[in-house]
Amino acid sequence: MNIKAEWIAVDWGTSRLRVWAMQGHKVLAQAQSDKGMGHVNKGAFEAAFLELVEDWLGAAPIDVIACGMVGARQGWAEAPYATVPATPLPEMPVRVPGTDARMRVYIVPGLRQLKPADVMRGEETQIAGFLAQNPNWDGVICLPGTHTKWAQISANEVVSYQTFMTGEMYALLSSQSVLRHSIGQGWDEAAFQDSLAETLSRPESLAARLFGLRAKDLLEGQAGDTARARLSGLLIGAELAASRPYWLGQRVAVIGADTIAKVYASALQPQGAPVTILDCNEMTIAGLIAARKHVRAMA
Repeated sequence: MNIKAEWIAVDWGTSRLRVWAMQGHKVLAQAQSDKGMGHVNKGAFEAAFLELVEDWLGAAPIDVIACGMVGARQGWAEAPYATVPATPLPEMPVRVPGTDARMRVYIVPGLRQLKPADVMRGEETQIAGFLAQNPNWDGVICLPGTHTKWAQISANEVVSYQTFMTGEMYALLSSQSVLRHSIGQGWDEAAFQDSLAETLSRPESLAARLFGLRAKDLLEGQAGDTARARLSGLLIGAELAASRPYWLGQRVAVIGADTIAKVYASALQPQGAPVTILDCNEMTIAGLIAARKHVRAMA
């Protein structure tokens, strides 16, 4: 199928590059590769990008709107952070100089918080997509992933946010610690909820509870599926205890991949937090559409 994009939406993270051929608000095609920012040398970004989109380009230059770690200092071009409180798309995206004549490449800036120190790249675009579809929405947006973000939203601005390394801790503990011998692949929802309650009420017990997963395997033959769910519950429980000022008494939108978004929703709902789940890809595309509107308005 011969596809010529009107413009191209790009989510370029540390580990993955994802692109969508766009016609207005409509996705015509999509592609991805493992050439995330962390796997591409400084001078090789354009080549990695063209590998995926060459067939979508025509003779006339088209807009390419990108978000994520591609705008980091080590990325294709640095897109400096905007400081919160700020709208999630506070400035004109940064134009990448010297690109192939068939494209005009723009990168969405990330957001930074000075006190306490925090940064985000990519999540601001998902927030922008959500607010484009839900203007004047006040509440908290949770963006679960390797580094989960909790963002307070008011008057269409990101007022403050906090990042938790819960996902990375889970990956390290389940694959590189002594717990790797005890963790399975399935899921036990009751075990998840029990462990969640343990560290939500007593987060200081986390380190001891973690080793208990190994001990239960050795002494009681605890199932790997149960251990996996308990590990997740312990870590997310500690995160919810620390992020309580964000979600307590607030409505919460969870933007993430289907599986992890449902896990966070199942953790929040018993605490009385009204939760809405949204797909991260859909919100990313919606945010990139909003960013392109900025570009066209300034052209």
